[in-house]
Amino acid sequence: MKTSLSAEVLRALRATLVIAVIGGLIYPLVMTGLAQGLFHDQANGGLITTASGKVVGAELIGQNFTSDKYFNGRPSATVDENDSTKSKPYNAANSAGDNLGPSNQALINAVKQRVEAVRKANPTLKGDVPVDLVTTDFSGFDPDISPAAAYLQVDRVATARGLDPGKVRALVNQRVNGPSLAIFGVSHVNVLALNLALDAMKSS
Repeated sequence: MKTSLSAEVLRALRATLVIAVIGGLIYPLVMTGLAQGLFHDQANGGLITTASGKVVGAELIGQNFTSDKYFNGRPSATVDENDSTKSKPYNAANSAGDNLGPSNQALINAVKQRVEAVRKANPTLKGDVPVDLVTTDFSGFDPDISPAAAYLQVDRVATARGLDPGKVRALVNQRVNGPSLAIFGVSHVNVLALNLALDAMKSS
């Protein structure tokens, strides 16, 4: 009986060791290697740097731009991780959506207020306001907006910076990204990348 028990214990230890090596060492190394090789930028956080090498943000996490001199992103419903009653837009440490249904009066009121704010900030706007400028996303820090949402803001940004609206619109055209692999998702504009290009254009 003792010999049999010892054999079973050794077999269990060997199995544990093999599983630990495969699951805890080989698999993570393979996945890390594939991620670095196939999705290098995303695997490293999609960091965006200036020409001087300074990290100013991440391509995958939105920032709270509110100035008329910059393109504004999608509204964010995230709150402070230490105080859930305190709003903290684009808080990547506390991902969350507002979880309000389309018939919820609080959402209806919030959307109405955002629509009014967008129209007030962009007086040349004609037609409807793109939905992504007045609703939050599930993560709370969506870094992208639709091309329509970007074009809507061209006149405001150009006026605030004293630039030719045509040049600003051309800049937006250059920053429109199509669906991933031409089939996944929709066309979008990364707000941080666009605003950095805007600053570079101003200084050029």
